[in-house]
Amino acid sequence: MKSLVMSLLTALLCIAAATAQIDPKATPETAALYRNLKKLSEQHILFGHQHATEYGHGWSGDAERSDVKSVTGSHPAVIGIDFMGLSGRPAEEIAKTAEALRKNVVATYNRGGITTVAWHFANPASEGGFYWKDGVSKPAMALIKPGGSHHEQYKLILKTIADFAHSVKGKDGTLAPMIFRPYHEFDGDWFWWGKGHTSKEDFIAVWRFTVSYLRDQLGVHNFIYAFSPDNKFTSEYEFLERYPGNEWVDMVGMDNYGDFGRDGKYNLEAGVKKLKIVSEYALKAGKLAAFTETGLESIPNPAWWTETLLKTLKADKLQLAYVLVWRNDTKSPTHYYAPFPGQVSEADFVKFYHDPYTLFEKDLKEVYK
Repeated sequence: MKSLVMSLLTALLCIAAATAQIDPKATPETAALYRNLKKLSEQHILFGHQHATEYGHGWSGDAERSDVKSVTGSHPAVIGIDFMGLSGRPAEEIAKTAEALRKNVVATYNRGGITTVAWHFANPASEGGFYWKDGVSKPAMALIKPGGSHHEQYKLILKTIADFAHSVKGKDGTLAPMIFRPYHEFDGDWFWWGKGHTSKEDFIAVWRFTVSYLRDQLGVHNFIYAFSPDNKFTSEYEFLERYPGNEWVDMVGMDNYGDFGRDGKYNLEAGVKKLKIVSEYALKAGKLAAFTETGLESIPNPAWWTETLLKTLKADKLQLAYVLVWRNDTKSPTHYYAPFPGQVSEADFVKFYHDPYTLFEKDLKEVYK
């Protein structure tokens, strides 16, 4: 009997370890968000939009505004920001950017919404920004890893991010949790950290150092760490090719525009299969899963939300915490991924909003408790 009890206790401890965050010192609010996202993903999915409250189609900087709210009456549940402006610029510009981002994150947190962070990180070893440009860009992952020529510079960049993470205090005095998603779409070659410009070993070394330095040296305890390639995998083995290990990742995801209507091409069967790989790995490893980026530019398909996206999300018992569509550019007449009043998919998006499966900011109940 005693051996049976010990076996059960061991099994329970293994389950607890498998579903635990990688930061044992995570703030109570961050730990609660992690648990609540896991629970919500069993029956629902949260809707997200990049830069939703910073700007939208034809406007910028308006208080309490988002194109999603203009159409549905609610902000997205998940709002994307970017740490792009926190390096590679003069100090005064970085400070100004950080303050604007801080206000955005705190406002989202005070409303009960969730922030996710992309990082279009300017190459720290060359010109060329975050995109790889032949003849200009340097393969910098090997240079910023421990022992590399630009490692100390990278530590200073991470210090700026840590300072920001320590600054986002809500009205109750607690720090706003953020889902931090560095080095995304690494299986493509368009970014300087992409597969063609860095070895698997260097990519993993930089990932592990980034998490370790932020968490263990700089005391950042309000991040949930998300790993998300683009859609170039067709098996779990390929998905995990550059995976740094379960002890270094909280959430697994995928960015996928190509299977969902880009250039008029749809392959929903392939899209579902890839999401299934992500979802099943998360369940097996005790991680969160998410559809970290998708969308259809200009949304010319008037039923895209219910006939393409929602049908995909409801397929095959997927457990995904959120789906995020890309930004609505303030000036471009065509670069937008969420509807605004009068846009051709507006009515269908309202149906998507009202579906019990989807959750927006107004639907969230104490996700930090």
